[in-house]
Amino acid sequence: MASPMRSLLTDPARYLQSFRLFLKNSTEHQCMREFVERQLPAVIASIGNGKSTINILSVGGGAGEIDLLILSKLQARYPGVTINNDVIEPSADQISKYKERVAETSNLENVKFTWHEETAYEYESRMNAEKKAKKWDFIHMIQMLYYVKDIPATIRYFHSLLEAQAKLLIILVSGTSGWETLWKKYGSSFPLDDLCSYVSSADIKRILDSAGLKYQLYELPSHMDITSCFIEGNKDGELLLDFLTETCT
Repeated sequence: MASPMRSLLTDPARYLQSFRLFLKNSTEHQCMREFVERQLPAVIASIGNGKSTINILSVGGGAGEIDLLILSKLQARYPGVTINNDVIEPSADQISKYKERVAETSNLENVKFTWHEETAYEYESRMNAEKKAKKWDFIHMIQMLYYVKDIPATIRYFHSLLEAQAKLLIILVSGTSGWETLWKKYGSSFPLDDLCSYVSSADIKRILDSAGLKYQLYELPSHMDITSCFIEGNKDGELLLDFLTETCT
């Protein structure tokens, strides 16, 4: 009898290994970098107007690669302004790599980093327990809403923390992607339990519409080479398939 499949998130080391292989085999970060270069400046154009300090919250900041690109655009738009960059990230390994990246990056003198080793839900619970509701000028949630239990409530909570001119950026798999096709067809077979859920930009659009929130939609074209998934016994293929299905095989 075959052993039951378990969620990839039950094995953090394998998850990180498969995630890094996914980045190597896809244009995921490349398309995000293009978005940050070309379109983000218009998004953040007014968030810091008249402010001597800009407060940024990165929810699920990972190893910081995209975060530092975002910060470079904020520095270019608001030169000399102090930036407080708080990061919510549950993985100690990812935080360690983030700190290494910061140490190797120049021109961050006006940026103060604070890392919170916790999930978005744990952060919200802690803030509520401490009766704190710090406001932010820019909050970004990049590829992390798959890992929260209540997606609408999470969006509502972080949206409630925005300052008057602030923006919330959500990046998520497209509702017209191959990923969407895979999960709609086979998702019921995957061991998601409460560690991970499949959600796409189409779902987020419905959530924002029902909440009456204004938003702007951007499509970021991205591709992934899955050839190795079809080579029997190929270790990279097995890891990629694990990441695609969020399953430990």
